[in-house]
Amino acid sequence: MTLAVWDYLNEFEAERDDILDAVESVFRSGRLILGDSVRGFESEFAAYHGGGQCVTVDNGTNALVLALRAVGVKPGDEVITVSNTAAPTVVAIDAVGAVPVFVDVDRDTYLMDVEQVPKAVTERTRALLPVHLYGQCVDLAPLEKCARAGGLALVEDCAQAHGARRDGRIAGSTGDAAAFSFYPTKVLGAYGDGGAVLTGRDETADALRRLRYYGMENRYYVETTPGHNSRLDEVQAEILRRKLTRLDTYLAGRRAVADRYAEGLAGTGLVLPAVAPGNDHVYYVYVVRHPQREVIMREMERRSISLNISYPWPVHTMRGFAHLGYRPGDLPVTEHLAEEIFSLPMYPSLRPDDQERVIEALREVTDRL
Repeated sequence: MTLAVWDYLNEFEAERDDILDAVESVFRSGRLILGDSVRGFESEFAAYHGGGQCVTVDNGTNALVLALRAVGVKPGDEVITVSNTAAPTVVAIDAVGAVPVFVDVDRDTYLMDVEQVPKAVTERTRALLPVHLYGQCVDLAPLEKCARAGGLALVEDCAQAHGARRDGRIAGSTGDAAAFSFYPTKVLGAYGDGGAVLTGRDETADALRRLRYYGMENRYYVETTPGHNSRLDEVQAEILRRKLTRLDTYLAGRRAVADRYAEGLAGTGLVLPAVAPGNDHVYYVYVVRHPQREVIMREMERRSISLNISYPWPVHTMRGFAHLGYRPGDLPVTEHLAEEIFSLPMYPSLRPDDQERVIEALREVTDRL
């Protein structure tokens, strides 16, 4: 039987009664859209992050789109971000008519190289969009300074960093807005799509609520355009409420899996994840590097163990973004990493014996290289 790089079935069996009770409680409530479950989850998710306001939406991409619009990003503005990310980060910038401007990433942590950001700022720059990648946080202190100096918005992409911290600050608590995804694979995942935006600014929260609801504040009356239908449904909200109470347990489980990998894969020639100083990594994915990645992945597939590449194509090299004018070599670290990085099975319910199977197989394969 093939071991998946991600799987939710063991977790579901352990939480089945609570998940099904969440669904039934919504169905019996008489309210399926923007009811008590959405309001309750928004309040509790904000509280988990130390305050502010949470506005839920239908998916993580729209969380970024609406966050950018809510902080004032307009067509033609520039937004500085990274190319070593999931495409939706950049798709969201494009969706608001803005222009993504890429900086390279750190060779060890794969996070935004914040020292490059000030040099990328122009008179058209409107926002900085750091991505808290793979489960650990970008150093936001220099970006806060840069944003303040230039009158720029700071929007955090927290899709991969639920519960991650840097220097004691939880991901999503620093920027003008912070976008989250609750796609099923995420650290806090729904049983379908979902997203949210956190903000400490009342005017931003008000704008987000209008934007997710056709631009309306009151039913049938549009206050703002362009509005959207981007609401999180009650069923996913109630499931997320239940799972939020277990988020710290999920984090502990992920860190335990990461610790076992670190111990079991030492000395294999694989470059294991580097944790930036001050970071509490939550290991959304466990990304390693090796110059013979393709050989390793092929041999692991022969042993019925699935691996993944996060991400095989830097966004700036994709045909869909060719109009931006980037060329091979413009982001050398990002491009080099894309040739070597790959992800191992990582989820809290990964059984120790299955993980040991992964470790033993990787040791066997790398010993022959």
